[in-house]
Amino acid sequence: MRATVNKKESTKEKLLEAGAEIVHQKGFHHTGIQEVLQSARVPKGSFYFYFKSKEDFGIQLVDHFGRRFLGMVGPILQDRRLSPMERIEGILDLFIRFFRDREYTGGCPVGNLAQEMGDLSPAFRERLEQSIRGMSRLFAGLLEEAREAGEAAADLDVERAGRLIVAGWHGALIHMKICKGPQPLEDHKRFVCEAFFKSREQTIDGRGREGSF
Repeated sequence: MRATVNKKESTKEKLLEAGAEIVHQKGFHHTGIQEVLQSARVPKGSFYFYFKSKEDFGIQLVDHFGRRFLGMVGPILQDRRLSPMERIEGILDLFIRFFRDREYTGGCPVGNLAQEMGDLSPAFRERLEQSIRGMSRLFAGLLEEAREAGEAAADLDVERAGRLIVAGWHGALIHMKICKGPQPLEDHKRFVCEAFFKSREQTIDGRGREGSF
């Protein structure tokens, strides 16, 4: 029984992995079920065994993209040798390198789906909103740590700042795809560092150690 479950989950994951790459490149509407099946090397007719509909597949893709995001940033989040400020900077640097390697194409898959499907499907919109809210809360949590550590202003509204970081990032990615370069991403990172964190001089602690900025 366990082997059957593992095989089922493995096949489903293959479909999600294949679909994630195609949707990221072409968008949801321009991605065909048959194309996903062929890319995943899954037999014809198997799609509806794992997904109720193409919309259900897309909604589960949002969760898949979320898990991928957490997998990428997890090592940085867990590295307690880094200050909260350094972890935020590390996450932004990680994705600047990621998009450099992709020649500044693609953008954020969740952001892309929000633009494509947010007005068309209530179910899609709800799941996308949950995903983006989760990203915002991740940054808000780091900003709260930074506030407690004295790296950020004591009166910083961390929830609002977390939302602004994510919203600004999505805007920067749209610009990136047009200019085909890192400048919008680097400008976004600089804005985050300057807007939400104290300067290098302000973060000198009692031992004379400087902060990251």
